[in-house]
Order: sequence, then C-alpha cells, then structure tokens
Amino acid sequence: MTPGTLTLSSLGWAPLIPLWGLAALLAVILLLTALAALRRQPGWSLRPLPGLILLVLLANPYVVQEQRVPLPDVAFVVSDTSSSMEFSGRAAQRDQAVTALTGHLRTQAGLEVRTISASNAPEHRGTRLLTALEQAAADVPPHRRAGALLITDGQIHDDAPAEIARRFSAPVHTLLTGSLEDSDRRLIIDSAPAFGLVEKTVSITVRLEDPALPAGSTLPLTLRHDDGSTATLEIPAGPPVTLPVTLRHGGATVTDLSVPVRPDEISPLNNRQAVSIAGVRDRLRVLLISGEPTVGERAWRTLLKSDPNVDLVHFTILRPPLKDDGTPLNELALIAFPVQELFEERLKDFDLVIFDRYSRRALVPSAFFRLLATYVRTGGALLLAVGPEFSEASSLYDSPLAEILPVSPRGRAVAGPFLPALSPVGERHPVTAALPGWNGTAHPPQWGPWLRYVDTAARQGHTLMQTPDGAPLLVVDRVGQGRVGLMLSDTIWLWARGWQGGGPQTDLIRRTAHWLMQEPDLEEEALTLRNEGTTLLAERRSLSATPAASLTLTTPDGQQSPLPLSANGPGRARASLAAATPGVYRVSDGTRSAVAAVAPPDALEDQALTATAERLIPAAEVTGGAVLWLQDGLPGLRRTSADNRRHAASDGSWIGLRRNGETAAAGVRQVPVLPLLPGFLLCIGSLILLWWREGR
Repeated sequence: MTPGTLTLSSLGWAPLIPLWGLAALLAVILLLTALAALRRQPGWSLRPLPGLILLVLLANPYVVQEQRVPLPDVAFVVSDTSSSMEFSGRAAQRDQAVTALTGHLRTQAGLEVRTISASNAPEHRGTRLLTALEQAAADVPPHRRAGALLITDGQIHDDAPAEIARRFSAPVHTLLTGSLEDSDRRLIIDSAPAFGLVEKTVSITVRLEDPALPAGSTLPLTLRHDDGSTATLEIPAGPPVTLPVTLRHGGATVTDLSVPVRPDEISPLNNRQAVSIAGVRDRLRVLLISGEPTVGERAWRTLLKSDPNVDLVHFTILRPPLKDDGTPLNELALIAFPVQELFEERLKDFDLVIFDRYSRRALVPSAFFRLLATYVRTGGALLLAVGPEFSEASSLYDSPLAEILPVSPRGRAVAGPFLPALSPVGERHPVTAALPGWNGTAHPPQWGPWLRYVDTAARQGHTLMQTPDGAPLLVVDRVGQGRVGLMLSDTIWLWARGWQGGGPQTDLIRRTAHWLMQEPDLEEEALTLRNEGTTLLAERRSLSATPAASLTLTTPDGQQSPLPLSANGPGRARASLAAATPGVYRVSDGTRSAVAAVAPPDALEDQALTATAERLIPAAEVTGGAVLWLQDGLPGLRRTSADNRRHAASDGSWIGLRRNGETAAAGVRQVPVLPLLPGFLLCIGSLILLWWREGR
C-alpha cells in the first residue's frame, strides 16, 4: 500500500442470473429442506448446504476496497502592493513579513502556499484586496481552503468586505503595516459641480481633516485660479466649508486648493486638490431677420432651430413700420416689424444678429443701424448673408454698418457655377480648418458647386473661403470687442439639398455662428492644455504658418522647463508629456497660458494614507480570524480544527490555519467473497458429505 493512503472497504454483489432466478432457487432449496424435515430423513439439516453454496456462487458477492490519499490544504498570502504602501516604511514591513510567513508555511506538511500581489485596481477604483483573494481562490474548493493572511495597511476599497470573506469560507487574518501613531493632514473635496454657467458663481464644498489639530483650530486655504489670481481664507478643521467660484470664461475653469504641509505627516500628496469646472454659456439667443422669402431663408431657419443651444427669434420683413395704406385693422394680415423694441430695447439680449438677403427699403431707420454697429463694438456679433441686393443702391453697405464691415461691394453679382475653396488662412482658421470634403489645394474639394456670389473687395479681416479666382466668399473680422462675418453667396443652401454632392453647410454655418459668439473652442489664436488620464496634451493654434516652436511648462511643484512643439497640421503644433505628479499644470508661450488639473493616479487610494484596522475587522469577525499590527511582531502560526469557530488567540499571540482533512480516491479494487473454483469445490464437497451422512 502506498504510504499516506487510507483503505476503506464495503460489500457489493453482481448476480450471474436475474434476481427472480435467485429467488426461485432459494424457494426450491427451502422446499426440499422442509420436505426432508417432515419425513424425518437422516441428515436433512445438511441438504440445503450444496444449494446455498450454489446460491452464493450465483449471487457473486464481492468486497470493494477503496484507497484514498490525503489532499493538502491551501493557504493564501496576499501582499498589498498599492501606492499607499510606499509610505512610512510599510513596503519593507510587508516584504519581511511575506518572506517570513511563506518560508514557515512551506515547511508545514499537508499545506500548499499561494502568494498573491494586489495593487491599485484600474479606473481609479482603489485597492480591492479581498476581491483579488476571491479571484485567486476560485479554483480551490471551500473545504480545502486553510485560510488567508493579508499583509496590508488596511486602506482597501472592496465592496462589502465581510460578505466576500464569508464566501471565502476560511479564516481571514490581517497583519497591518505602518503604525498606530501615523497621522496625516488631508484636504477633501466633498462636492463640486461638473459644469456651471459663464459669469455665474458655483459652490464647491471642502473639508479639512487633521487629527493633530486641537478642536476649533483653523488653517489657511489658498485658492489659485487659472487666470493667475489667488485668494486665501481661514477654514476650520472638521466641518465642511462652502467656497464660491466664479466662472469667468467658457471651457474648463481650473482652481487649485492647498493647505500648508505639516512636518510630521505621512505625505503632502493629499494636502492639495484641483477642481475643474466646465463653463458653459446659457442658451444662445439669435435674431434672424430675412429681407424676403427665399429657399435660403428656410435653410437658415432649419439649421438654427436644430441647434439645441440656440433660441431663435425670426422675422421676415414684408411691410415697412410706417406704412399706412388705410387697410382696416380687422383685415390686416401682417404686423409691423418691431424695430424700436429689437434694436433699442432688446438688442443686448441677443448673442448674434443675422441679416439674410436684407436690403434697405426704409424698413429700419439709419439710427438703428448705428445702434447695431455700437452693439457689435461692445461685444455683439453680426452676420450678413447677402445676395445681389448687397451690390445695389439699397445695400446695407450704404448704412452706418459700413464702418464695421470688412468688405466693400464692387457693384455686381456674378452668376454661374463654381467650386468654393478655402483660402490659405481658411486652412488654419478653426471655422474652416479640416472642413469635411476639403483635401488641400492640390485636390479639388469633395463638395458641390455654388451658383452665384457678390463681387467685393476685402478691406480688413480674414477671408476664409474664396472663389477659384480669389474673390471673397466668407469673411470674418473682429470689431472692438465684437465680431462680424459676411457670407457673400446666397446659394449655399444647395449644399443642404445635396445638389451635385452637396457639402458641409451645417458644419460651416454652425462654426461661423459660434465663432461670432466667441466660442472658446473656436479661437483662432489659442493655447490649450488638456489631460487624458496621466498624459497631458498641449496644442498651440495660430493663423500664422509657423506657430511657436516651444512652450514653458510649469509643474505643480513650481518647476519650469521648456516643452518643444511639433507640427500637427496647418497652423497647429502639439506636444504631449506624462504627468507624473498630480496637481495643476500650466503652459505658456509668453502671451497666452493654459492650465489643466491632473487627478491622482488613483483618487480612492490617495485619499486616505494612514494605516487602519477598521475596514478589515468585519472580515475577521465573520471568519474567526484576527487583525494584528506587525509593529508588535509576527504571531505564531498553528493548524486548527475545522470545527473551531475561532482561529486566533484572544491576545494575538498566534493565528490559525484550518486543517480540513480532505482526501481523494487513489484507486478502487473488487475482491470476490467466494471465488468460482473454491466455490465449486466446496459445493462438490458438501454433496459428498451429504451422501456420506445419508448412507449411514
């Protein structure tokens, strides 16, 4: 027999004939024996012997011998390798404990040792120590698990650790690294909005935790905004504090918050927090004034109404405001255009004013056009979509608006199909850069033709689109604090209809309108910095053919270094870098700057850094384990009975791993109770004995 095996026996049988045959044979044997007994024949008591031996042979009984081999129990040693273990010498404590424990456990007979390393979970989900244990033990049946030893600082983030430990079905012991005397100061962001309205104030709630501060103590909190301004205020330790932040611009508003570093704390990492809040503009109000009903008018209206961020007010002027033709009021189907209300009382409420095929026909007095020019200079936006009327005597150019228009008409409208093209500046301007269908000047654009344009001379601003012979089609300009744009063709609507391939009308008009309304993402001279995980992407956009060659990078600790840029398309240069340190990064080209906030690699892991037993006590309680500190020394290791409810000493002097005593079958053998030959000889012998007895 193999050493370490256990033999178990049981009785079985495999009849050579059906059961009814065995029953019939037994009945015959009993009947013949009964008749012999009634007749008082000599040796009647021996008469059933040959039949019974034959019956046993036919029943074929056998003994089953099963050999079983003891199975080793499995113990798990889980090593916490997360980032919080790098403080206060915890990593060295962990490594020494893992080496000592695994070395001792491997000397134990009938025990298999598995070592697991559990680091920060992906997607900023913290350290899932018990989850890693459960996954590693999935291929080990519960009745073979001896237990688990967790070497960690206690900063775990498993969901329902007690429930996971209960499913593990074996003692879970925790050996804590670090020290009970460790303390840390940390600044916590309790709540912060993801976005807010531009020029409005939002609130963020912060909380300062520092067990070393006396009750009622305060600390200075410094706020650094992305515009370079700073503010300092005193906040108490413990209760949450609400701070107002005003969003001065669209896009991300980054605020850096920090409190002083205490000399004896574990790490300054969580003394600083950065909050990024997206500034969004309220619904944009657009005033569309059409001079006459046209197909293009419907295209403009459909396009603007489809934008969920735009509130559109549309008028088509068909009747002069002072017209008095004697028509009775109850028969008047048209209303007078509310010139005074729109151009004097409500003009500042609009973010963009669009004139579509409008000509001066005494509908709007010149004084109101002067107000419109002032509106643009003080930050408003004006877009003219013109046709042949712009080259006629009633043109809007013959009004006070001429002072702010970047082109002057030459007195003619040119008819005939042509393919609009981007100018060299248009290839770099964000309104038309990378416009769908444009493949550069070396290839014809993949869009359909227009049929008419107004011939003009560009005086200022930037010509973004032009005819094949260089005549302006789309011109934009900055006027004071506002912006103005001209679309010098009234057949762009052909793109929306898909005529001869159509074109990117929606992209072009939407970008133009949003640039006029000063959308930050469409600034032609811009420097941006954004983070993608732990990678920062800096981009310089310019109308110059050669943007800046490098930037100045400022890291969260105040260190400055050059950041070279590489070309990334017309008027664009880009650089990327790995953000090793969380916090606020700033890049500058000397005139512009941009900031971005980089969160810690694992926000949950870096939120609290002191060692703690609190989160693992429930797992120990439900499995009969213990939570001990390594600073008190390694406890003794014992094998305990599977029937025990507790697997650790109350004073922490030893911890136990369960001895399950499981075995596995190594082999099975069947041994006949009465072999055939001996049984046959026994049957013949019994017959001879019966003959001899009856012959006397």
